[in-house]
Amino acid sequence: MISYWVVMPAAGRGRRMGGELPKQYLRLAGRTVVEHALAPFLADPRCVGIVVALSEDDPYWPTLRIVRHPKLATVVGGAERRDSVTAGLEAVAERTGGANPWVLVHDAARPCLGSGDLDALLDALADEPDGALLAVPVADTLKRADADGRVGTTVPREALWRAQTPQAFRLERLRAALADGRPATDEASAVERAGGRPRLVRGSASNLKLTEPGDVRIAARLLGDEEGGGAAGETTTVGSYRIGFGTDVHAFGAGDHVWLGGVRIPHAQGVVAHSDGDVLLHALCDALLGAAGLGDIGQHFPDSDPRWTGAASTEFVRYCVALVHERGWAVVNADLTLLAEAPRVGPHRDEIRAHVAHALGVPVDAVNVKATTTEKLGFSGRREGLAAQAVVLLDRGG
Repeated sequence: MISYWVVMPAAGRGRRMGGELPKQYLRLAGRTVVEHALAPFLADPRCVGIVVALSEDDPYWPTLRIVRHPKLATVVGGAERRDSVTAGLEAVAERTGGANPWVLVHDAARPCLGSGDLDALLDALADEPDGALLAVPVADTLKRADADGRVGTTVPREALWRAQTPQAFRLERLRAALADGRPATDEASAVERAGGRPRLVRGSASNLKLTEPGDVRIAARLLGDEEGGGAAGETTTVGSYRIGFGTDVHAFGAGDHVWLGGVRIPHAQGVVAHSDGDVLLHALCDALLGAAGLGDIGQHFPDSDPRWTGAASTEFVRYCVALVHERGWAVVNADLTLLAEAPRVGPHRDEIRAHVAHALGVPVDAVNVKATTTEKLGFSGRREGLAAQAVVLLDRGG
């Protein structure tokens, strides 16, 4: 199976669109344009990572739900597309340690990429050392205008294609092609100048790039937004809710502390666990995954995987939140309950609430933490271990 990285230039202002808000942050069908553009890659297991090139003072990106997704990294872009793509490629090179992976460059203002088009592009790379790009044949008759704005000549449309993105190239091939410093309206043209002949892969007309205001209305309808889109931060109608329930148990073992809700609490014993054994956060992860229909914590963080040995459970929560956001859901609130005779949660309750709220990306008052004993009944009553339960509410709205 082919694997790849994505570089997404998103430092532009989209001046032809008009308005103060960059077009990649316009809101369509409950998410911003850039979130829609990223979604196919975030959901694709073949995608190793994504580097998004942002303007240095971008105030919008930090507000997005997906920013903590483990696949995502950002760099500062430049004034021209070539500068932003080059910065993204340098970041990929640093992360791949001298490898030469496939890199897909995709426009932040193309929110309607279909999985079939992505699959077709990746399939074409097997025998294409010069890379490949999505494109559609020109269907309209083309006219070249003269200086007076009248028809100068009719241009034959046979063999003419409209280039789209993603465009896919080996990392080093594209870095070398862009190194000449000359402007390039797309990456394929830079590779062409360097002697390459990328493969044209037929894509879909629906994979449009938002350039003019009318494009936003078309994209909104393709994405199922009958209202035609709106500005980032604009209130949208709530579509539906999901409730998730999670539970977790850990036995006491050797140690001098336990982790609860991301807070280290001194205790006469530790817990037996593959990770840090934070029962509150593990129950929370199960609730998040359950509400979004994504299985359970054991599927995503198996104790047979050495990557999770001693891992901080806060990272589990952030990963689960990113998966939830990727599917268009937002966390509304969480209610956590610890079942144990000891340790006491009361002195640490506010710190736990603050930590959990930060991990979920919600206000502190959207997180509740409770504790109860089992009246000395069962394993927790015998002080053999800890148990926790969690309930979360997700909202499909904006």
